[in-house]
Amino acid sequence: MDGVVDLSFEAESPLAPPAELLETLPSCDWVLQGDRHQIFFPPSETPGRPQEQRCWSSFLEHRVPVVTEEVAREALLSFVDSKCCYGSAAAGDLIILELKQQNLCRYRLETFSESRISEWTFQPFTNHSVDGPQRGTSPRLWDIKVQVPPMFQEDTRRFQVPHSSLVKECHKCHGRGRYKCSGCHGAGTVRCSSCSGAKRKAKSARRCQMCSGSGRRRCSTCSGRGNKTCATCKGEKKLLHFVQLVIAWKNSLFEFVSEPQLDCPGELLAKARGETLFKDENTTVYPIVDFPLREISLASRRGISEHSAALASRARVLQQRQTLELIPLTEVRYWYQGKIDVYYIYGTDQQVYVVDYPERYCCGCTIL
Repeated sequence: MDGVVDLSFEAESPLAPPAELLETLPSCDWVLQGDRHQIFFPPSETPGRPQEQRCWSSFLEHRVPVVTEEVAREALLSFVDSKCCYGSAAAGDLIILELKQQNLCRYRLETFSESRISEWTFQPFTNHSVDGPQRGTSPRLWDIKVQVPPMFQEDTRRFQVPHSSLVKECHKCHGRGRYKCSGCHGAGTVRCSSCSGAKRKAKSARRCQMCSGSGRRRCSTCSGRGNKTCATCKGEKKLLHFVQLVIAWKNSLFEFVSEPQLDCPGELLAKARGETLFKDENTTVYPIVDFPLREISLASRRGISEHSAALASRARVLQQRQTLELIPLTEVRYWYQGKIDVYYIYGTDQQVYVVDYPERYCCGCTIL
């Protein structure tokens, strides 16, 4: 067995083995060479059927109920009740002058895709059976069958590729299983911090009680052993290297909200609840055409194009879903104590945005 003095010092963290250590597995041209990671192009999929011509007027006949003065006041009172620093008197007494209502459209495209990446990884070898090349040829990455999670639910899983295992001497400790302690340089003791190795306290004839007058104390890093167990192989001296398949299911999202004619913050409308007018789900969806709002048709084409370009060379599209939602927006102009101002009611759940509420007692609440 090697003596302590022959051991090298341990690095701060486990390092990857040198590329030349891991030879190419037989009949596996997909096993990466040189790089730790490599993306493998997925097989091409048969595109879905083109979208049928639709009569969009039937979809737009659906309307959210018109907001009346009574509904507008109730929505404001409910909003005020949720704010500790807002008074309800103004909400009850203000005079509503005008209601302007607009229905916005939100287009949303979701693309659920699967990508596969291979990487060499390792773990301490504990003399268990090895599933190596001698047991057969490793399958190609896209030939490995796995259970796909529910559509549009993101997940990441890791699998050991069959017949890809190799047993090698630990590249960190060179098969010793241990390292010389960097704290004491293998001695097991360090200079006493109390007396700085002088064996006695400064200006004192008494010997140092911390080190019993020896000038040295047991190394706390290695508990006096002079060496530490290799953190890479956990003292096993050998490592099991194998190719790991990393599968990531991702849901890419594209959203667009039609331009409001009313002056309500766009970030609120982007998060507003809407009424679903249309939903199309297939392996591949096609752009919406001839929609009454041209900006929606353009957004549909742009979203599908962007997802296709982003995923074409690195993932396989499993499913796409596009939806159209109607978002109601109402501007309420009101008069209160000689001043005209506005507030907005947006979304199917009638959320309220107040520009400048007239009855506020402190700055502790936000108006959003």
